[in-house]
Amino acid sequence: MMFRFAKLPTRPFRFDYAIVAALLIGGAVLYGLDWLARHPEHDPRAPLTIGQKEGWATGEKLTSLRDGGPDCRAVLERSGIAFDELQPVGQDACLREDRLIPDADPELGLSFTPARADATCGVHAGLAWWLEHRVQPAAEELLGSRVVRISQLGTANCRRVNGASTGRWSEHATGNAIDIAGFELADGRTVSVLRDWDAGDETAAFLRAARDGACDVFGTTLSPDYNALHADHFHLDQAQRGFGGYCR
Repeated sequence: MMFRFAKLPTRPFRFDYAIVAALLIGGAVLYGLDWLARHPEHDPRAPLTIGQKEGWATGEKLTSLRDGGPDCRAVLERSGIAFDELQPVGQDACLREDRLIPDADPELGLSFTPARADATCGVHAGLAWWLEHRVQPAAEELLGSRVVRISQLGTANCRRVNGASTGRWSEHATGNAIDIAGFELADGRTVSVLRDWDAGDETAAFLRAARDGACDVFGTTLSPDYNALHADHFHLDQAQRGFGGYCR
């Protein structure tokens, strides 16, 4: 006895490009998210820390420091940088609300002479990142020693730009700036902006590297190349200038 099975109708194989494309895109997205999780320096959503490697998103994160406030203080806290918050002081154009002083940290270089350098969080967070990623590498390469202290000429000063009687107010009026006269090294040497800027040696090269590195961090960076008023210091401030800053 012979059995015959009915032949089922067949359909031609159809390759579904849409499904394949969706799978490929989904896989790429998952891979990208995993890669960003392993490389937070490239992820604009990843919180900034001072020790974080420099990446594609670093410029945007540094620019956000200029806003100061709780988000900026969180950067210091995540980075293990202790600080004292100070009460607001002053009034009108010289009202200083965002005031803090970081605890002295000679290993990072975030230590000052004179010791009192009360400024905005944006200034101090910028200084910490600048020291870690620009100043210390340049000091080690060019001078063979690390910076342990910053010599500063002041942060807060209720005045207009260049001490004029009229015109716009200086960022110093709200403590959103610092003037840096030089650096002290771990081996006991000092580097002075006034003395060494035109020395033509490794100290001059270091100062230029420090100045150029500050341009990546601060809203304004002024050096002896700007004018005679800055012959003895770098002026660094966190003025809001959008992405990037003014550098001379």
